[in-house]
Amino acid sequence: MKIVKILAIALSVYVGIVVAFESLIGYFQPQDTNTMVITTQDGSGNTKQRVVARLDVDGKLYVAANHWPRRWYTEVLAHPQVQVTSGGTTGAYVAVPVTGEEKDHVEAQHSLGPVIRLLTGFPPRRIVRLDPA
Repeated sequence: MKIVKILAIALSVYVGIVVAFESLIGYFQPQDTNTMVITTQDGSGNTKQRVVARLDVDGKLYVAANHWPRRWYTEVLAHPQVQVTSGGTTGAYVAVPVTGEEKDHVEAQHSLGPVIRLLTGFPPRRIVRLDPA
Protein backbone atom coordinates (compact mmCIF):
# COMPACT_ATOMS: atom_id res chain seq x y z
CA MET A 1 0.00 0.00 0.00
CA LYS A 2 2.91 2.33 0.75
CA ILE A 3 4.30 1.88 -2.78
CA VAL A 4 0.92 2.91 -4.25
CA LYS A 5 0.97 6.12 -2.22
CA ILE A 6 4.55 6.88 -3.31
CA LEU A 7 3.63 6.27 -6.96
CA ALA A 8 0.51 8.44 -6.64
CA ILE A 9 2.54 11.27 -5.12
CA ALA A 10 5.24 10.94 -7.79
CA LEU A 11 2.59 10.99 -10.54
CA SER A 12 0.92 14.04 -8.98
CA VAL A 13 4.25 15.88 -8.79
CA TYR A 14 5.03 15.00 -12.41
CA VAL A 15 1.61 16.22 -13.60
CA GLY A 16 2.18 19.43 -11.64
CA ILE A 17 5.55 19.95 -13.33
CA VAL A 18 4.01 19.40 -16.78
CA VAL A 19 1.13 21.81 -16.06
CA ALA A 20 3.54 24.45 -14.72
CA PHE A 21 5.92 24.09 -17.69
CA GLU A 22 3.13 24.24 -20.28
CA SER A 23 1.54 27.22 -18.52
CA LEU A 24 4.81 29.14 -18.41
CA ILE A 25 5.54 28.47 -22.09
CA GLY A 26 2.02 29.63 -22.99
CA TYR A 27 2.24 32.73 -20.83
CA PHE A 28 5.71 33.93 -21.78
CA GLN A 29 5.72 32.67 -25.40
CA PRO A 30 9.51 32.89 -25.78
CA GLN A 31 10.76 33.99 -29.19
CA ASP A 32 14.05 33.57 -31.03
CA THR A 33 15.27 33.09 -34.59
CA ASN A 34 13.66 29.63 -34.72
CA THR A 35 10.17 30.87 -33.88
CA MET A 36 7.44 32.72 -35.71
CA VAL A 37 4.05 34.18 -34.87
CA ILE A 38 1.03 32.48 -36.38
CA THR A 39 -2.29 34.33 -36.49
CA THR A 40 -5.33 32.05 -36.52
CA GLN A 41 -9.04 32.71 -36.64
CA ASP A 42 -11.75 31.08 -34.55
CA GLY A 43 -15.33 30.33 -35.60
CA SER A 44 -16.46 33.83 -34.57
CA GLY A 45 -13.85 35.54 -36.73
CA ASN A 46 -11.69 36.57 -33.77
CA THR A 47 -7.95 36.37 -34.40
CA LYS A 48 -5.36 35.00 -32.01
CA GLN A 49 -1.58 35.21 -32.23
CA ARG A 50 0.67 32.43 -30.98
CA VAL A 51 4.43 31.98 -30.97
CA VAL A 52 5.33 28.62 -32.54
CA ALA A 53 8.53 26.90 -33.59
CA ARG A 54 9.49 27.36 -37.23
CA LEU A 55 10.36 24.12 -39.01
CA ASP A 56 12.06 24.52 -42.39
CA VAL A 57 12.43 21.28 -44.38
CA ASP A 58 13.38 21.01 -48.05
CA GLY A 59 12.39 24.61 -48.75
CA LYS A 60 8.94 24.18 -47.18
CA LEU A 61 7.62 25.78 -44.00
CA TYR A 62 6.08 23.62 -41.28
CA VAL A 63 4.83 24.10 -37.75
CA ALA A 64 4.18 21.44 -35.12
CA ALA A 65 1.80 21.28 -32.19
CA ASN A 66 4.25 19.94 -29.61
CA HIS A 67 2.28 20.69 -26.44
CA TRP A 68 -1.02 19.66 -24.89
CA PRO A 69 -2.51 23.17 -25.22
CA ARG A 70 -3.08 23.28 -28.95
CA ARG A 71 -6.08 25.48 -29.57
CA TRP A 72 -4.25 27.18 -32.44
CA TYR A 73 -3.95 23.79 -34.14
CA THR A 74 -7.69 23.06 -33.99
CA GLU A 75 -8.36 26.60 -35.25
CA VAL A 76 -5.97 26.00 -38.16
CA LEU A 77 -7.79 22.80 -39.09
CA ALA A 78 -11.14 24.59 -39.07
CA HIS A 79 -9.86 27.79 -40.74
CA PRO A 80 -6.65 27.01 -42.67
CA GLN A 81 -6.05 30.56 -43.91
CA VAL A 82 -3.45 31.98 -41.51
CA GLN A 83 -0.91 34.75 -41.32
CA VAL A 84 2.69 34.14 -40.34
CA THR A 85 5.10 36.78 -39.09
CA SER A 86 8.75 35.83 -39.16
CA GLY A 87 11.82 38.01 -39.33
CA GLY A 88 9.70 41.16 -39.46
CA THR A 89 7.76 39.99 -42.53
CA THR A 90 4.10 38.93 -42.54
CA GLY A 91 2.57 36.70 -45.18
CA ALA A 92 -0.63 34.80 -45.89
CA TYR A 93 -0.51 31.01 -45.85
CA VAL A 94 -2.79 28.01 -46.10
CA ALA A 95 -2.23 25.35 -43.46
CA VAL A 96 -2.25 21.75 -44.70
CA PRO A 97 -2.23 18.86 -42.18
CA VAL A 98 0.76 16.56 -42.68
CA THR A 99 0.66 12.78 -42.20
CA GLY A 100 2.45 9.65 -43.30
CA GLU A 101 5.87 9.80 -44.92
CA GLU A 102 5.94 13.59 -45.08
CA LYS A 103 5.28 13.81 -41.33
CA ASP A 104 7.94 11.19 -40.63
CA HIS A 105 10.43 13.14 -42.75
CA VAL A 106 9.73 16.44 -40.94
CA GLU A 107 9.95 14.73 -37.54
CA ALA A 108 13.28 13.15 -38.51
CA GLN A 109 14.65 16.59 -39.44
CA HIS A 110 13.27 18.27 -36.29
CA SER A 111 13.08 15.63 -33.59
CA LEU A 112 12.27 16.56 -30.03
CA GLY A 113 14.71 15.54 -27.34
CA PRO A 114 13.76 13.37 -24.37
CA VAL A 115 13.89 16.27 -21.88
CA ILE A 116 11.36 18.41 -23.77
CA ARG A 117 9.13 15.35 -24.30
CA LEU A 118 9.29 14.65 -20.56
CA LEU A 119 8.57 18.27 -19.58
CA THR A 120 5.58 18.47 -21.93
CA GLY A 121 4.04 15.19 -20.81
CA PHE A 122 4.60 13.27 -24.07
CA PRO A 123 1.81 14.89 -26.14
CA PRO A 124 1.10 13.52 -29.61
CA ARG A 125 2.84 15.68 -32.21
CA ARG A 126 0.71 17.17 -34.98
CA ILE A 127 2.31 18.93 -37.96
CA VAL A 128 0.98 21.28 -40.62
CA ARG A 129 2.69 22.58 -43.73
CA LEU A 130 2.23 26.28 -44.43
CA ASP A 131 1.84 26.86 -48.16
CA PRO A 132 1.96 30.48 -49.42
CA ALA A 133 -1.56 31.69 -50.23
